[in-house]
Amino acid sequence: MKHIFSISLISLFFLISISFQTKAQISNQPLKMPEIGYPWKKSELLEPSVLAGFIQSGKEEIAILNIGAVEDLPGALHIGAVSDERNMTKLRQLLTNLPKHKPVVIYCGCCPFTKCPNIQPAYQELSKNGFTQIKVLDLPTNLQTNWISRGYPIAKKQTNK
Repeated sequence: MKHIFSISLISLFFLISISFQTKAQISNQPLKMPEIGYPWKKSELLEPSVLAGFIQSGKEEIAILNIGAVEDLPGALHIGAVSDERNMTKLRQLLTNLPKHKPVVIYCGCCPFTKCPNIQPAYQELSKNGFTQIKVLDLPTNLQTNWISRGYPIAKKQTNK
């Protein structure tokens, strides 16, 4: 049983490392949707199941940034909605301390991508600052539908005593 678990864990790490290093074979052009132009490529979208597996593995090799007004994922740094200039300033300050080659996953999930005021500005800020391994958590509907309802982990809320 331990042998099967070890093989599964090694396979998961392999798949995650590939997802951060491979380029899309479909197109190298930015993902486009009707009437919406996204700055990220399809290869930069990260499936929720992949991130959930990475979180459950306990490795801390990536930075997960909550750039919206939604629940935090385990290990995520809560920036807040970057459509608010104060939170964009927090993001800019955080980015000065992160290595440019470090994998960074951003997510919001407040609403569908087509309406989200936070994902594009955060992605553009990371790109402008020279980050080379940016991933956008693929939450096309919202965090509740594409993450929570699938049973993926949410950070426990802190209680004030």
